[in-house]
Amino acid sequence: MESLDQRLVSTWSHDHSSVPLSYVQPLESRPGSKVTNHNSCKTIPVIDLGGHNDRAHTTKQILKASEDYGFFQVINHRVSKDLMDEALNIFKEFHAMPPKEKVNECSKDPNGRCKLYTSSENYKIDAVQYWKDTLSHPCPSSGDHMKYWPEKPTKYREVVGKYTQELRKLALEILELFCEGLGLNPRYFCGGLSGSPHVLVHHYPPCPEPSLTLGLAKHRDPTVITILLQDQLVQGLQVLKDGEWLGVEPLPNAFVVNIGLLLQIISNGRLVGAEHRVVTNLTTARTSVAYFIYPSMESIIEPAQCLMNETTLPVYKSMTFGEFRRQFFEKGPKIEEELQKQDLMNNIIFLFLSTPTSPLTTVTKSPTSGKLPLL
Repeated sequence: MESLDQRLVSTWSHDHSSVPLSYVQPLESRPGSKVTNHNSCKTIPVIDLGGHNDRAHTTKQILKASEDYGFFQVINHRVSKDLMDEALNIFKEFHAMPPKEKVNECSKDPNGRCKLYTSSENYKIDAVQYWKDTLSHPCPSSGDHMKYWPEKPTKYREVVGKYTQELRKLALEILELFCEGLGLNPRYFCGGLSGSPHVLVHHYPPCPEPSLTLGLAKHRDPTVITILLQDQLVQGLQVLKDGEWLGVEPLPNAFVVNIGLLLQIISNGRLVGAEHRVVTNLTTARTSVAYFIYPSMESIIEPAQCLMNETTLPVYKSMTFGEFRRQFFEKGPKIEEELQKQDLMNNIIFLFLSTPTSPLTTVTKSPTSGKLPLL
């Protein structure tokens, strides 16, 4: 059986003139010969956080973009260009290291949370593999996990520590704007719901047949929000909008922000966790840095109670983030319908019980969850 350093796409891809069969996507999933849309950047909203607009206007822009696209880019976000460049360069240096050295640098965490993997976290059971390698590790504001981060390249911990601290500030600023727009407490996301951020650094080597494979399949992120730093040299991210794949062209000193499934649940479906994918490139390697806002495992994920009333019922069922994450990796694309099943039935029963002619109108909802008590 191949070791991880041997399985990494970056280890062997330069020796292949064609895509191995295990990486060839089913016909319906292939990007085809047209793998980018160079005019699509005009359709992805760009939001200026620099104060040129009043706060209420910025909030409306973010909500509109999130409802319509589930994606937007932010500029004038107060994260310095120098730090963005330094972080991207250190991540590129990591992926350029010898395979065994990369694996060794990600083998220090006894809990396996700092890790290097290829294709996806489900590599062993995936029917089709994906053309990428990924470095992933927690980056809590406390810095507790830093001792398990890679020590190489030199200054990795210093640079990534500064970068993730700045991304934490930016994420909380954006989430506060969401709170204002949705009518939530401004500190709604300041505790457990944003308590376990992770950084995922995806590296997509040049691919000999980009029309046959994908770097990432169509999916929604299992996050509250994701903040993505794109490589300025090559495009790869695409967003599904009205049945068309739109390329998200990198803008200078901008971050891409997308709505995760968790924020879709919390907003009770008002905000959209948009489907997106990554296509490969024939000549140029691409590195992107995703900052995932994850809750703590014990955090409860459910539609915000203050958004519910007699006419607005919860679309999604309540569960811990730990349970959500388990189901996300087990169910894959079917996760959303699984999240909705129980509560759609609850809502039907509730509407029946609420009608004046129902003989059971004395049954009430649970005061803690806003749902019917189990009988």
